[in-house]
Amino acid sequence: MTIKPLGDRVVVKMVEAEETTKSGIILAGAAKEKPQVAEVVAVGPGGLVEGKEVVMTVEVGQKVITGKYAGTEVKCDGNEYIIVRQSDILAVVE
Repeated sequence: MTIKPLGDRVVVKMVEAEETTKSGIILAGAAKEKPQVAEVVAVGPGGLVEGKEVVMTVEVGQKVITGKYAGTEVKCDGNEYIIVRQSDILAVVE
């Protein structure tokens, strides 16, 4: 099964958070922050969304930073994805 986003939506897969700090301290599960860096898996077509023309600027394979609690979490074939609007993507990581 594949997920094909509609309109201005983007399917992303979160990148695993670091389990150790820069100084080498291992973090417990509760101490880890929710990751904000994700990889773009699929991009919707854009077009006319809520009366405004939306041009999609992200591409499959890019790493992006999303809002901390943005999007809707979905599971597909044992993988976890988040579907967000393009406007919920804050930056592209290069």
